[in-house]
Amino acid sequence: MQALPAPPEPASVAVLFNSTSEDSKALAEFYAKVRGIPADHLVGLELPDAEEISRKDFDDKLRNRLIREYDRREWWVRGRDAQGNLSPTQSKIRILVCMRGVPSRIAGTGPALPPPPGKQPFTDTTQAAVDSELALLGNEGVPVEGMVNNPYFKQEKTAAEARLPMTLVGRIDGPTKEICGQMIKDAIETEQTGLWGMSVVDLSQKYLESPEGDPAMEKVAKAHRDAGIPVIIDRFPDTLPTNYPLHDTALYFGWYDWNVNGPFTNPNFKFKKGAVAVHLHSFSATQLRDATKNWCAPLLAKGAAATLGNVYEPYLPLTHNFDIFNARLMAGYTLVEAAYMAVPVLSWQNVVIGDPLYRPFIHLDGSGEKADADRVYRAMRLAALRWKDDPKQLEAMLREAADRMKSGVLLEAEALSLANRKEETAAAEEFRKAKLYYADKPDRLRMDLHLAAMEREAGKKAEAIKVLRGARTLYADIPESLAATSWLNILDPPPPPPAQPQPPQK
Repeated sequence: MQALPAPPEPASVAVLFNSTSEDSKALAEFYAKVRGIPADHLVGLELPDAEEISRKDFDDKLRNRLIREYDRREWWVRGRDAQGNLSPTQSKIRILVCMRGVPSRIAGTGPALPPPPGKQPFTDTTQAAVDSELALLGNEGVPVEGMVNNPYFKQEKTAAEARLPMTLVGRIDGPTKEICGQMIKDAIETEQTGLWGMSVVDLSQKYLESPEGDPAMEKVAKAHRDAGIPVIIDRFPDTLPTNYPLHDTALYFGWYDWNVNGPFTNPNFKFKKGAVAVHLHSFSATQLRDATKNWCAPLLAKGAAATLGNVYEPYLPLTHNFDIFNARLMAGYTLVEAAYMAVPVLSWQNVVIGDPLYRPFIHLDGSGEKADADRVYRAMRLAALRWKDDPKQLEAMLREAADRMKSGVLLEAEALSLANRKEETAAAEEFRKAKLYYADKPDRLRMDLHLAAMEREAGKKAEAIKVLRGARTLYADIPESLAATSWLNILDPPPPPPAQPQPPQK
């Protein structure tokens, strides 16, 4: 494996909080302490206690005051470019952390509807994410309307190595102060062991030719499989069904629904500690306080440590490229570096939420503290490294280990790999055996759902319906049975209710 990128120096990080909020200040102080960030790198500004801020207040109360703080603390040197505009030529601060309490979005005018002939609909938009605007802090003469190309896009260098005239701005935010505190703790604890568990990739079958959509999701799934991470991939147009029973979910990449649904409405669902979970939608981060709406807030409330989102309509080509984001994370970059390498523009709608310094994959080589809950996933990773050029031998070894350990996780992982290669008969046999090894009903139900999904994908509708009806009956006593019902309502919708008899006309 390649050497890991060097982590950012704590002295290159500043933390911004809302000085009118005790919670914001407390979180900032806690974060600085646990990450070793110098106490004099905390900046408190009096800001509106709201998620949205006007453009005037952003300029007067946030941006301009922050520039004065950088000047006062001698955090940068700025010079004039060929047009006479100031921009940073040297900067001690490369990463800025916005703490809960700092507004996340800037109100503005939307695009003209419809736009003038020959003009893109987003050209005149002045609304933006606070964080994305702050990425250009110190750069004067940047137009308020529209976006600016991101010079860090697709790079493979740390922020310190790239030395660009920009700041990587992340955000620790969410529905409650407690959730934000847990995100910080989970990121730091997960870095001791590494992030281990299942991957879930939910395609949408929309915009199939767009590289930012399904093709990017397929690349994510392949990268996880190649790394020895078990992958559940859903290729149906509908998102995963209500209460779908997931297990040890460490990674989630999905799109494209307005509000949280599927597995994440299951009252029993919780992400694995340190999970990275992202759902592509135009308004996934339009608010971060209500854990029942949009995507970012609910995913964080369910235990995810990191997510990506958009505060207003970003337009698909200008969103985070999930495949690049995933690849940079797996290479060992920080959350904030991976996020900015994956987004093509700045001064736009995109945000990254979670500890910006979080590095979930620094132990993919098998290093780090060993935890019993990770043992099976570590074994799959090491097996993938050892037999990466011999998939048949890899499968044989996993099958032998699964039978020896009576491990449903190992058998499910192997069966998922077989199903992805369209080896349905062999996959079905392993799913049925995994069902015997799993002790919990939701896990057993998931094996039936895998079987039904294979039948559905193969066009065998009647067989899929039969499996789902059996599962619905067998597991009627658990909330996860709604997943079988949801798929049955698609494949075999109930007849409409009889029409109500109308009273005779007078």
